Amino acid sequence: MTLAPDRSDLVAVTIDGVRVEVPKGTLVIRAAEQVGISIPRFCDHPLLEPVGACRQCLVDVPDVGNGRGLPKPQASCTLEVSDGMVVNTQATSGVADKAQQGVMELLLINHPLDCPVCDKGGECPLQNQAMSNGRGDSRFEGVKRTFEKPIHLSPQVLLDRERCIVCQRCTRFAEQIPGDPFIALVERGARQQIGIAEDAPFLSYFAGNTIQICPVGALTSESYRFRSRPFDLVSVPSVAEHDACGAAIRVDHRRGVVTRRLAGDDPEVNEEWITDKDRFAHRYVTASDRLTYPQVRDVGPDGSRGELRPASWPEAFAVAARGLAAARDAAGVGVLPGGRLTAEDAFAYATFARLALGTNDVDFRARPLSAEETGFLAAHVVLRGPEGGGVTYSDLERARTVVLAGLEPEEEAGAIFLRLRKAVRAGGTQVVAVAPYLTRGNRKLRAEHVPAGPADEAAALDALAGRLGPEDVLLVGERLATAPGALSAAARLASRTGARLAWVPRRAGDRGALETGCLPNLLPGGRPVVDAEARVDAAAAWGVDALPERPGRDAEQIVSAAAVGRLSGLVVGGVAVDDVADPDALRTALERADFVVSLELRETEVTRAADVVLPVAAAVEKAGLFVTWEGRPRPFPVVLADRRRLPDARVLAGIAEELGRPLGFRTTAQVREAMESMGAWDGERAAGAAGELGTPPATQPLTPESPGLPAGERAGLELRLSTFRQMLDLGSLQDGDEALRASARPAVARLGTTAYEALGRPGVVTLTGPRGALSLPAEHEPTLVDGVVWAPQASVGRGLLSDLAEPGAVVTVSPEAAR
Repeated sequence: MTLAPDRSDLVAVTIDGVRVEVPKGTLVIRAAEQVGISIPRFCDHPLLEPVGACRQCLVDVPDVGNGRGLPKPQASCTLEVSDGMVVNTQATSGVADKAQQGVMELLLINHPLDCPVCDKGGECPLQNQAMSNGRGDSRFEGVKRTFEKPIHLSPQVLLDRERCIVCQRCTRFAEQIPGDPFIALVERGARQQIGIAEDAPFLSYFAGNTIQICPVGALTSESYRFRSRPFDLVSVPSVAEHDACGAAIRVDHRRGVVTRRLAGDDPEVNEEWITDKDRFAHRYVTASDRLTYPQVRDVGPDGSRGELRPASWPEAFAVAARGLAAARDAAGVGVLPGGRLTAEDAFAYATFARLALGTNDVDFRARPLSAEETGFLAAHVVLRGPEGGGVTYSDLERARTVVLAGLEPEEEAGAIFLRLRKAVRAGGTQVVAVAPYLTRGNRKLRAEHVPAGPADEAAALDALAGRLGPEDVLLVGERLATAPGALSAAARLASRTGARLAWVPRRAGDRGALETGCLPNLLPGGRPVVDAEARVDAAAAWGVDALPERPGRDAEQIVSAAAVGRLSGLVVGGVAVDDVADPDALRTALERADFVVSLELRETEVTRAADVVLPVAAAVEKAGLFVTWEGRPRPFPVVLADRRRLPDARVLAGIAEELGRPLGFRTTAQVREAMESMGAWDGERAAGAAGELGTPPATQPLTPESPGLPAGERAGLELRLSTFRQMLDLGSLQDGDEALRASARPAVARLGTTAYEALGRPGVVTLTGPRGALSLPAEHEPTLVDGVVWAPQASVGRGLLSDLAEPGAVVTVSPEAAR
């Protein structure tokens, strides 16, 4: 039996003679869109609250539903429909058409006639609607208003004020979407304009969106201004490669060079917004140190290592195969793919490790990690996608409570931050942040702060058990890997309460690498290495008789083994030495290993130490797919093909063929076919998270009264180090755009009240750890947990992991004057 739909919330409205039923509260301009009627507008945007600022969308309403009409034209972007309402747009009403022409005439009085040199020319709503809904001539004979131009609203966003039509899209976006009201309306009357808000933060990670939604050429970017015209560009839809959010973007290129990137429209993922990093960080592709040809290292008659020299692809494949075969037969080879990979390239690394090298020593995690995390990923993350009950962006909007642990969305996952802020502003979601301090981003989410310093996260999560239920979501970041017991506590919390659990990595390729088997305890498709049936299943798909039975070494163990000679070779993908848990250990491993193969975009410490260097394609130079933190596949096509560089999968296939152990694929399409043929494992999942540590003992905060620190002494405090990466930092994929780099947040050392007062309210402090020392401006943070100092992980020097200590380590903090 089929029940009739409930129509009590629908109202009937007639627009230009067309009757349509829409939900109560629908705006007239939206109702018109549903029947294909276009009403011109400037200030209206479907993701912003209505304001009726530009008045371009005026319509005639002869009947509001009670037989009476409205005395003058109304803004259709603020007028809600009512049952029986009759609306006439500019297409059927002379009154509406005249009103719209009058508004357009007023807008054009002071607007400059500089369309040929305006960046918006060719894709400008004002230009288009002046032709379709404006007068054929102008009655204005005075002098147009002018302003000094341009004004830098930020290092990247420039304002030409005389073009502004005061639609307020930019100010509404800044206030409503990211919560960064860095621009505002200033002055009044004819001098009213957009300017910098006096009492607001100056910078935003999302400021570039204001350029894209500006309906005129008032807002432009430093990186694109006067570089091209829309009709000169070739546009290709793609996916952003800078984080695990999978934001839809549009890449515009001209003459073989990417000129700009815009947000794509994807309601299920990023809606219409992207971060400035996704928008502007694309010039690394044309950096002067991009690798353009293979290189091999000459070996002297006595076995001494010579210099790297150019080589052909066939020679490089042959040399790499000989060296890896010798290393494999000696003590073995470890594989470190890194986290920048497409899912196809990651599958190729997983296949190469098992088939060509006969090892499970493969791990994509080029960062601090733990055995507990290895087990957690296998038991609670792999194969959890939108279709399998995994958490999605939409779930964040519907959740009653969202707990953030080891994750700072504004810095590490911009699309998640914007979706959470949307949910919070709608009033239905409460964010709870388990963190050492209440960050700026979490303040904008109106988050409840659950204080937890390094190693305290597990106890904090256990304490939330009585507050969560099946309607809640728990998001854990990759940083929890360094917090003993925290991931186990997160799994327990989800199990006991029914809350839905999701893991949010930082890099675009991490989730795809997990799904495709770039982990020492997992084969592709979530097959546990220790499960005999899973190994047989994978071996059959690969066409081999057997696979290694024992789980391999994780990334840190691979580095340690190579550093002491227990591994003879290394295959290294996009791994930055300063990002790993122990950078000096990796440097030693690269030096001690008998043979190193590097697949890289640009020259790095790894390429300088390698025996074979193979240039690989950047994201825009190849097709592939990323897998988002949700487990959602996000395919994208080639934007700019470059025959000098090959996808990682093609490079690995070439080496494997020289080894006599072909992978069974060469092209991206063939890799994807192999992935689909192998499919997901439908047997038993891996066992629960390794290293179930329970609740660790609480650490004792160090205060001025603690033993070993006499009252009044300001020589230094021993504090635990807390850190995460800021969105804009020293990452190499941000190179090339100085305006973007200039918009990064400053690097500071944050101190809680106790430490700040004990150190005499210093302006600058020196942090000293087991790996070195660095000085940073000090900032008082009242919400920071006692006994903790926070500093950004990769914003100064070579980064904290190289220059200071691992996260959670005890460092000495002293005033600069005490040195």
